[in-house]
Amino acid sequence: MTRHEVDVVVVGGGGMGSAAAWRLADRGVDVVLLERFEAGHVRGASHGASRIFRVSYAEPVYIRLAREAERLWRELEDVSDVSLLTLTGGVDHGRTADLDVLAEAAEAAGAPGEWLAPEEATERWPGLRYDGRVLFHPAGGRLHADDALSALQAQAVRLGAVVRHETPVTSIAVRGDDAVEVVAGEDVYRAKRVVVAAGAWAEKLLGGLVPLPPLRVTQEQPAHFTPLRDDVAWPSFVHHLDGETLKATGFLSGVYGLGTPGEGVKAGFHGTGPVVDPDDRDFQPEPAQLRILREYARTWLPGVDADAFTPISCTYTTTPTSDFILDRVGPVVVAAGFSGHGFKFVPAVGRILADLALTGERPDARFALPRPSAA
Repeated sequence: MTRHEVDVVVVGGGGMGSAAAWRLADRGVDVVLLERFEAGHVRGASHGASRIFRVSYAEPVYIRLAREAERLWRELEDVSDVSLLTLTGGVDHGRTADLDVLAEAAEAAGAPGEWLAPEEATERWPGLRYDGRVLFHPAGGRLHADDALSALQAQAVRLGAVVRHETPVTSIAVRGDDAVEVVAGEDVYRAKRVVVAAGAWAEKLLGGLVPLPPLRVTQEQPAHFTPLRDDVAWPSFVHHLDGETLKATGFLSGVYGLGTPGEGVKAGFHGTGPVVDPDDRDFQPEPAQLRILREYARTWLPGVDADAFTPISCTYTTTPTSDFILDRVGPVVVAAGFSGHGFKFVPAVGRILADLALTGERPDARFALPRPSAA
């Protein structure tokens, strides 16, 4: 066994872990990032060329977090000289009261959107068919996930962090309030803190170590559809389908999507994939879900060829409330359960994880781990 002494070990080299390593290294911390797979792998939730960026949330805490993240994405772009966030504008449409809640929350947070008539939205973005009202937000856009990971890790290394790929962690043991041991193969890392941002593997690494809520791991199955025209602009979009529409159409949930240059128009149902073991996935789309998604594209995405598509496979790790877990127990900092909507917040979450590791400062209580009830 080879023993190493460091300040903080970060377990997991996806978006959240990479951002934590960047923010910790930026504060002068001796940090090592351990990632079980090779650089650029596609087994988790942080790969690919596009993720939605938006500030249109009903909960003020997520709006604040998104606005902080936007500022930090721009900071990362400046120091890395890589373009990561493209603002295309974003639209939410549908016949539910959800849109009123989103509009009211955004306005209260000082980031108001704009109501558009469906005809006006069609003129701007003819690739979409609009259902009822349309709420436009200029801060919506697209993030390049693969480039973001590379930039985060490169900046962490530039600031002194060590990043090790193909280094699976096999155990984490608490040795005291300020002492933890992390075993990865023949290496043992003794640190004051460990930040575990292991995505779909969170429960396997942390079960029995901290009081996790139930975490549901699913294999999600969006697809890139070929656009009929290359000169048509695409916003990021969310189609809010009410219960009656879902029942009548057979669609599985609301739909999200965005244009992905060079790959097509990405569209997918949210959180409807089959439950999987992240170590035993087939990466193949479930035929019935893919058929329904193509039917959705045929009806609501007139700007794409619903018969020309490339399936995508990724994981969601979802909590019962769909809220994140950002908390600390002793020397163990936990980042988990990003529930398919976390990537936009990556650099802000990195800041929160650095705070938890170094000062114990906790974010909003909705992100806390379960606490034992008093007897």
